[in-house]
Amino acid sequence: MTSNTSQAKKTAQSVLAPIVEDLKAVDEILEREFAHSQSPTITEIGSYITQAGGKRMRPAILMLMARALGYEGKDHQQLGATIEMLHTATLMHDDVVDEGMMRRGRPTANAQWGNSVAVLVGDFMYTRSFEMMIRIGNLRVMQALASAANTLSEGEVIQMKNAHDPSVDEARYLKVIERKTSVLFAAAAKMACALANASEENEKALVQYTMALGNAFQIADDILDYSGNPEESGKQIGADFAEGKVTLPVIYAMQAASQEDRTFIEEAIRNGHGDFEKISQIIRASGAIECCKQRAMEELKKGQLALAPLSPSIFKNSLIELLSFVVERKA
Repeated sequence: MTSNTSQAKKTAQSVLAPIVEDLKAVDEILEREFAHSQSPTITEIGSYITQAGGKRMRPAILMLMARALGYEGKDHQQLGATIEMLHTATLMHDDVVDEGMMRRGRPTANAQWGNSVAVLVGDFMYTRSFEMMIRIGNLRVMQALASAANTLSEGEVIQMKNAHDPSVDEARYLKVIERKTSVLFAAAAKMACALANASEENEKALVQYTMALGNAFQIADDILDYSGNPEESGKQIGADFAEGKVTLPVIYAMQAASQEDRTFIEEAIRNGHGDFEKISQIIRASGAIECCKQRAMEELKKGQLALAPLSPSIFKNSLIELLSFVVERKA
């Protein structure tokens, strides 16, 4: 393990320290949900996925916000596990659609068990997440998660239609982010507000925060495709480009590149293959990575401003620190 990775983990632990016990409870709930399945295959795959860890961003957002709003119960742990279950289902299906072979430094479920099993277990996770949500019996919670699940599916279709299209611009890119990343962050905020009976003003502010956080998170993730270390990030470098995904570094690079370089990138996007090392060099030389970092910082500032209505607390502090963490992360 590299020193950078250790530092990143130490930072994550620091940011999430106020809810460390809540996050442990989320993992325990997920393990129980998989263990109660009548299918040994589902239990096996569920254990495999849970043990892989992950950032647990969506449960973390929900639980930090619930506590920041003064909630003192335990239902936020159940809902944290619920939203993580739904998120994991989307990852399972994404990996099948994208033919992804690695995630978080390990083979994906579809690589290990095949596409058919991965799709069906993903379906189990979707439906189990709704069973878990209903146990809380809060209509606002159910509306938030049901709407998010619908929007996620819409986002996947939009992203698929955008694939191999070099005309994708920043507006279309952000439209996908909103539906594939930010929407579950926003659902976490709405669910926290429902638990805490938060005011409409606070809910609106926290949703604004999550939209900024989601944008910053995805931009930072897309930067890793061209400047990250696969051992640190657990991400296949160049995988997004190979799938024809036109992300912000590519968009900015094409805006700044020479006509020759732009044509080279456009042809590679359309064909779904090309000299990735050369493309990566063009992107880095164009200043696109620096522009992306600046764009992520703009979202960070928006998120910080959105938290203004919240009263001071250690939980609010962690939400502020979370913005910086997602922008600066290496994995």
